[in-house]
Amino acid sequence: MPAILNLGVRFKKPGNLLMMNFRTFETERLILKPTSIEDAGFIFELLNTPKWFEYIGDRKIKNLKDAENYILQKMIPQLEKLGFSNNTIIRKSDFKKIGSCGIYDRSGLANFDIGYALLPEFENMGYAYEATSKLKEVAKIHFGITDLNAITLEKNQSSRKLLEKLNFEFQEKIRLPEDPEELMLYALKL
Repeated sequence: MPAILNLGVRFKKPGNLLMMNFRTFETERLILKPTSIEDAGFIFELLNTPKWFEYIGDRKIKNLKDAENYILQKMIPQLEKLGFSNNTIIRKSDFKKIGSCGIYDRSGLANFDIGYALLPEFENMGYAYEATSKLKEVAKIHFGITDLNAITLEKNQSSRKLLEKLNFEFQEKIRLPEDPEELMLYALKL
């Protein structure tokens, strides 16, 4: 199978639909597709899981319309500006949407940030490692990124283990603008 797919992904903008080509990437078991308005139901489900609330925070996504607005306001602008943002992780075997991962331009960080989350029933199967390993590769090869950051709460042991497995190194504890939680900052030179 090819390592890269170029698929037309629809992005709903106020008043019209825009068709644009953004890169979709594949791993052995997964497809990483830029999140679009068609993923609103999945985003609603993911952002309302207990672990999302515990480790990432309440994004106030209370219904499908909130999820659509979140995609339109938080994900698509960065995608249009930089060519990368949040991706919906799709399992190839059944085309089930199982999580999200992406490279983010986050306020308060010197470098782009890698992030990920899975629906609870798909944790501990190696999917997060597989998806983020691919993101590391494409960050350098396709987007020219040479330094990546990652952030997590200290209590999120599974995330910390994954970052270390990905060769990220702990740097320091930080606070991001408008975020009350102290976070562990990791860095990786690609």
